[in-house]
Amino acid sequence: MLAAYAAETGLPDPLRGLRVGDLPAPRPRPGWARVTVRAASLNHHDLWSLRGVGLPADRLPMTLGTDAAGVDEDGNEVVVHPVVGLTGHGLAPGEARSILTEKYQGTFAEQVTVPTANLVPKPPELSFAEAACLPTAWLTAYRMLFTQARARPGDTVLVQGAGGGVATAAITLARAAGLRVYATSRDPRKRARARTLGATDALPPGARLPHPADAVLETVGAATWSHSVRSLRPGGTLVLSGATTGDRPPHTELTRIVDHELTVVGSTIANREELTALLTFCTTTGTRPVIDHTFPLPRAAEGFARLAGGHHFGKIVFTV
Repeated sequence: MLAAYAAETGLPDPLRGLRVGDLPAPRPRPGWARVTVRAASLNHHDLWSLRGVGLPADRLPMTLGTDAAGVDEDGNEVVVHPVVGLTGHGLAPGEARSILTEKYQGTFAEQVTVPTANLVPKPPELSFAEAACLPTAWLTAYRMLFTQARARPGDTVLVQGAGGGVATAAITLARAAGLRVYATSRDPRKRARARTLGATDALPPGARLPHPADAVLETVGAATWSHSVRSLRPGGTLVLSGATTGDRPPHTELTRIVDHELTVVGSTIANREELTALLTFCTTTGTRPVIDHTFPLPRAAEGFARLAGGHHFGKIVFTV
């Protein structure tokens, strides 16, 4: 079957480790389902995998991709939850929980197998491409906003780094839920796009907000950490799910965190129930993911290059 996979990792140019070609189709396995992939979306996790993070050489070749929507063996349209073993189903003795592409082959292929418990019905209102955007970046944003930050209508939220998949999702979801949303970006074009998504305003990094934030969603890391802490109202919550600019900020702002009684919460992948809730949220509110660009799977390298260059706004999707 055709697949986009990591053949080498840790190269000076990580994209040189990417291959698009034939790999063996996944074998049947008890308790697992085979999905014919119709669309899959790209995440920064896939770039980190090519750099060797979480993917040692002895697991290569590894099909990349954590997100997909497709059709199962019974003809049902489904969305794939990307964490194997989160529910405890589908693992043999000694097997550990893992996101796809670390220990289990990913979704950038004509077929993928996952535990049956990882399949969620795809609402007919969503296209395969739209549904494929949701399980990692959009689900991360949903959990950050509503589970970890406990945001409610009328709250003020700051989203750092407009343009990335999680940030774009957070802006869209927050606006649909009745929140006041501020976003930041170094790129004036991305700030303009954030406003079109519904951000109350989009500002350069470090700019003072018109209103203190009830919550800050942080995926950038070191470059924006100090601004995130200083943008919160007393008692506010900072939710952290990534650190694309590094995890060691020059100023930790510990005194301010203590004096203002701020809450700092880490957030990782959400569960299957939250994915179901996100799908329902999208269908009932009419919210749809922003798709930056769609490539057929044989042109996956172009999508990786676009993501690595930071030229995207929203999700990059591969169609199969």
